[in-house]
Amino acid sequence: MRSPHDTGKHDRDPAATAVGLDYWMLVQAIEDYAIFLLDASGHIVSWNAGAQKLKGYAAQEIIGQHFSRFYTEEAVARGWPAYELQQASLTGRFEDEGWRVRKDGTTFWSNVVITAIRNEAGILTGFAKITRDLTAQREYMEALRQSEERFRLLVDNVKDYAIFMLDPQGYVVSWNAGAARIKGYRREEIIGKHFSLFYLPEDAAAGKPARELAIARQLGRVEDEGWRVRKDGTTFWANVNITAVHDESNRLRGFAKVTRDLTERRQREELERSGERMREFLATLAHELRNPLAPVRNAVGVMQLETGLSPTLARARDLIDRQVTHLTRLVDDLLDVGRIMSNKVELRLARVDLGELVTRAVEAARPFIDAHEQQVVSHLPYESVSLRGDMTRLVQVLQNLLHNASKFSPPGSRIDIAGRVEQRMAVLEVRDSGCGIPLGSLDRIFELFAQEKDCQNSGEGGLGIGLTLCKSLVDMHGGSIIATSDGPGCGSTFTLSLPLAAAPSDTPADEANAAASEVKPLRILLVDDNRDSADSLAMLLELKGHEVRIAYEGEQALQIAPRFMPHLAVIDIAMPKMDGYATLAALRQMPELAGTMYAAMTGFGHASDRDRTREAGFHAHLVKPVELALFDTLLAQVEARRGGGAS
Repeated sequence: MRSPHDTGKHDRDPAATAVGLDYWMLVQAIEDYAIFLLDASGHIVSWNAGAQKLKGYAAQEIIGQHFSRFYTEEAVARGWPAYELQQASLTGRFEDEGWRVRKDGTTFWSNVVITAIRNEAGILTGFAKITRDLTAQREYMEALRQSEERFRLLVDNVKDYAIFMLDPQGYVVSWNAGAARIKGYRREEIIGKHFSLFYLPEDAAAGKPARELAIARQLGRVEDEGWRVRKDGTTFWANVNITAVHDESNRLRGFAKVTRDLTERRQREELERSGERMREFLATLAHELRNPLAPVRNAVGVMQLETGLSPTLARARDLIDRQVTHLTRLVDDLLDVGRIMSNKVELRLARVDLGELVTRAVEAARPFIDAHEQQVVSHLPYESVSLRGDMTRLVQVLQNLLHNASKFSPPGSRIDIAGRVEQRMAVLEVRDSGCGIPLGSLDRIFELFAQEKDCQNSGEGGLGIGLTLCKSLVDMHGGSIIATSDGPGCGSTFTLSLPLAAAPSDTPADEANAAASEVKPLRILLVDDNRDSADSLAMLLELKGHEVRIAYEGEQALQIAPRFMPHLAVIDIAMPKMDGYATLAALRQMPELAGTMYAAMTGFGHASDRDRTREAGFHAHLVKPVELALFDTLLAQVEARRGGGAS
């Protein structure tokens, strides 16, 4: 092969020829760059080791071929190779970045420099071409760009925090949606204004804003809680973090400021302090009331042992006995409410049979119900129904509901208890034919000390804590209780819903979590046009150690998937332009994705919706919002599918 410096003349200086030969041998040995020569028409006349390594051709295969074979079909069709040579010949040099094609058909992102070569007479004799593979750098920069874009979108769309930047002097230079919501200023109104606008006048006059910037500049950050001012002049209690931001040369670029409105939390803390004082009072009151009850109860017992009492004294003794029993029950309820409000009640959870629960509660309420000559009728499922709960506390709840039904119903009436299973919950209804509940009172009867007095039987008032106690205990079980009534004189129904006990074959939560934690890192593609949903789910999965790519539309997924080759693709169904079904159909045509599992993600969970996604080829159907436990199960299935050996 002729040296690129060989002009055909044989009278060249031998020393110069030796230098040129050494230089060419040096170029030939370079492997990190493709360096080769073209003739004036673009045909290859030399080929170094870097060119063979990068493009895949041996010298004997490629010399004499036109350099356009390194370009994509699209670039060739629009005449890009000829344009590059034309520009190099006109200006002496042309530089470009773009996709190039290897011998095996794969593509790489390259930086290309083409330099025109002219002889001593200025006539174009060819071109020197240097190509460098920048695929890795481009992927890194693209990943960095996407990361920065996701972060920017995340910050801009956060609404619960005011997140904005200040310049070194404290003037606002950026403004997110949360800042607009919390402080009331639109972006165009506040950019360029000094952040001291947000402080109380007395704080601003005392130099607090400048002092906080000085501390952040010296220590790196400062945190404060205090009153801040909105645009409309109202104040709110804020938690504020100011962080100094420096560049690579440690020069102060400004400050990042994060503000959170804690007004509700402050009010809640005030209420909690008041509530704590109330709980202490209730506990003290209950204990103090129990002290005199004991001797009264003892005195009644003595009187019951006495014989020969007159009928008048016997009636008085029995009256005292009934009232002491009633008072004791009120004190017990007070103690329980105090314990619950102080978080001192611990449930002893176990499997509870629904039928046994009803039987025990009816037995406990029997004396009170019999005194009113009332009847309790139960309607329970034939098959056994098991709850997960504390038997003692659930009997207490149902007994309270029966007492309540009896107290507000006429003597000789009937109380019905109906049981059923509905949506993985055991449902109990206590129905009476008593005085009913006014519509306006249905929402407040579970509040502490609330009670309807208009239709109570004489002498059977109360503190209004029984239903509060019921609701608190039911809430602790993860259930619910509601009251319904058609109005005064129409009776009442209290509906109690409690979680069913897990089937014996169900996997315990700790075992499921352990299985989920054993899943190896997976490649997961998220396809969802809702950016907040996709970004937040990606963050969650990345925290679990998985590699995630996001496509905000179906067409973008088709570009990412072949190169990413995900183990799992989670695809939103309701996307514009190209919906989830069309996206799935296109992805399934790609041979590179033969081992990929597909999960549909949608807001519809009806059986017909699940049938449709299954028929379309999805392996799983996820209903928004997706519980984390379901995702863990799905990831475990993906891991099992790939057998732990796929890369």
